[in-house]
Amino acid sequence: MPQPTPPVLARFLDHCGMKDYAALVARAGADPDWFWPAVMAFHDIRFSKPYERLLDVSRGPQWPRWCVGGELNIAANCLDRTLERIDPGKPAIVWEAEDGRRREVSYAQLRDEAARGAGALSALGIGKGDVVGVFMPSVPEAIVAFLATMSVGAIALPMFSGFATQALTQRLADAGAVALIAADVTYRRGKAIAMAQTAREACDAVASIRHLVIVERDDAGVAREKSGREMSWRRLLDAATPRAPLAMPADSPAMLVYTSGTTGKAKGTVHTHCGFLTKVALDVATILDLQESDRLLWMSDLGWLTGPLLAVAAPFVGATLILAEGVPDYPTPERLWRLAQDHKATFLGVAPTMVRAFMQYPPEALADVDLSSLRVTASTGEPWTPEAWVWFKANICRHGAPLLNYSGGTEIGGGILAGTRLHPDLKPCAFAGPIPGMGAVALDETGAPAPPGRAGELCLAVPSIGLTRGLWNNPQGYLDAYWSKIPGVWAHGDLVSIDADGQWFVHGRSDDTIKIAGKRTGPAEIEALLMGGGLVAEAAAVAIPDPIKGSAVVCVCVPARGRAADAALEDELTRAVAEGLGGAFKPRAVLFVDDLPKTRSMKIMRRVVRDCVVGEPPGDLSGLANRDALDAVLRVAAQWRAAPDV
Repeated sequence: MPQPTPPVLARFLDHCGMKDYAALVARAGADPDWFWPAVMAFHDIRFSKPYERLLDVSRGPQWPRWCVGGELNIAANCLDRTLERIDPGKPAIVWEAEDGRRREVSYAQLRDEAARGAGALSALGIGKGDVVGVFMPSVPEAIVAFLATMSVGAIALPMFSGFATQALTQRLADAGAVALIAADVTYRRGKAIAMAQTAREACDAVASIRHLVIVERDDAGVAREKSGREMSWRRLLDAATPRAPLAMPADSPAMLVYTSGTTGKAKGTVHTHCGFLTKVALDVATILDLQESDRLLWMSDLGWLTGPLLAVAAPFVGATLILAEGVPDYPTPERLWRLAQDHKATFLGVAPTMVRAFMQYPPEALADVDLSSLRVTASTGEPWTPEAWVWFKANICRHGAPLLNYSGGTEIGGGILAGTRLHPDLKPCAFAGPIPGMGAVALDETGAPAPPGRAGELCLAVPSIGLTRGLWNNPQGYLDAYWSKIPGVWAHGDLVSIDADGQWFVHGRSDDTIKIAGKRTGPAEIEALLMGGGLVAEAAAVAIPDPIKGSAVVCVCVPARGRAADAALEDELTRAVAEGLGGAFKPRAVLFVDDLPKTRSMKIMRRVVRDCVVGEPPGDLSGLANRDALDAVLRVAAQWRAAPDV
């Protein structure tokens, strides 16, 4: 393990004159006019024109205005500002394909490519307020296009590289996009996926699209350039005059990110130049401790929030971003760990769902992997189970790297809860507490603070600079989704609890809450019992209507490696839940499948699982990453419902 570096958070506490983290959280919530400028000053966020007023809530807490009168650009802060203090030849991006091919992009090259990309977009007439879709896998050109779009004052719309035509069309049309920058092809599990064809089909169906720019993987791609609307990214850049980032009104939109669709139709969240940049500086560069010396590996598509977080955070602090195209367990099961070893990653990000999958591989897959370079690990996406947490700490963090749990959402622009390097002794699955400036509270069904150990709704009691500025072209939907549940506060949709020691725990989506015999619990509590004995690799616990109890539990599980999906396993799992939570929670059924439906961000789609179990249409599936898993759940659930004793 590298020599420990002082936590950025410790230096920030000194900068703010705060005695400890709890004091910082308290003052940040009470005095945003002090806190957010402190974050900006500490991280040297550059305004081309200073703001006149930090926060204006005259329209209510639902519609705050930030950095009023100021001007800045995210791209300028990630490129020009960073290059003032680091070696231009330092690698900004290190890329590796599934087949082992590698490429490096220096900071000077990244700035120059983004400047030429900005010039190319300007030459096409794309500028302030135009929405530009970015439909690419984890390749350097995706980062270039993302930064170039914001550089000219356009609004970047990053989208999952695995989208089918319908999902891509829906987002482009909803956003009113004028252009799409798309890769010609990507490779996933050794198979070529023709992204350009999907892009063409989507653009044909979206009237607002004026330009389709194809990013060629190799020289052969140039010859495939079409006439008219379609053009070559490489040829555009070759002919472009470089353009410096444009000064933008600080709170103007920089990016649209659509929610992953775990709880219904995807919604377009709106993130601004000052809001997203400041939130990234706080969350990633302060709380999660990303530093200039780091080599950051966090396999994430640009189409879910972690992707843009990394695309901004790494160049903002001057770190090296390790991009890996493809999936973490192909062509070998231990690919992710090999990447960390071979590229000497110092900062590794994971999803708990991914970790649970790795736990099913034979132990020898990790036997000769050297992870001593790791300084920090972080996680987001789903609640942990204790067994997965302990396994990860023992097998991946074995040289002493801390595990920093991080939870928030697309709508937040980052996190609400986190672990920190100042809290080394957290319990499995825990968070140290709220991120400063969020005003996070846990409220019961009456809107009162939830007692210690009791699950409550995760809410935000103060405006946060990173919060979405509504939903794109849907102000009423925004109010209905987040501000109608408990008057005056943002209801995030997660179920959380705070234990007697002040540590926080996330129990899943509150929409997935299971209430039986007067007790309210999240699916994570039931799923932890199912997975606690190592009998299953994954589980989804859902509530279905019950004529007597009101609700009953059905569990859909993926058996662990080497376990048969038989009646004996069903009995063991049923008993584990009943003994852990009481007889009222005894599952009505335990169903077995090979995989569970997930979003591109590795979140289990419990809403879809429930709809399958009760026989209702599964609704919006644009965020679904594995259609085969859905088909399997549909088939098994239909067989169960058809059984004579159901």
